[in-house]
Amino acid sequence: MSTLQAIAYKTVKKGPMKPVFCANVSLLRGVENDVFGRPSKRQVTVMSIEQWKTACQEINVNLDWLTRRANLLIDGHEFSAADVGKTISIGEHVSLVITGETDPCAKMEIAQPGLEQALSPHWRGGVTCKVVTEGLIQTEDPVVIA
Repeated sequence: MSTLQAIAYKTVKKGPMKPVFCANVSLLRGVENDVFGRPSKRQVTVMSIEQWKTACQEINVNLDWLTRRANLLIDGHEFSAADVGKTISIGEHVSLVITGETDPCAKMEIAQPGLEQALSPHWRGGVTCKVVTEGLIQTEDPVVIA
């Protein structure tokens, strides 16, 4: 089974990521306090720790997951195109529908040379999601993707 390993948000565009132990996830705001949480296909971003480690190994660096600027970090699952349309259930209440791939951007290259390219194959950059059911999440919550 997968688990929620970490949660983060940013309060301003290009601002630092702020890690938290728990967060409310809502239909109108995504991850509480996140600047990009408004309703859209990219309301919440989720990344796999296994895919993050693969990307870092490819460029021979050990980077903090916050470098990727995703909202949620999970373990036990590697994302692919086959996941689009599936639901990510977190804890007892929260559910997100996977809407697409989070494409790596030039910010990744600025953060670490080679990172943008290392994140590009095999959906290593994670997925974009829309909130379906709101609630409170916290690290170590169980995650089910179906």
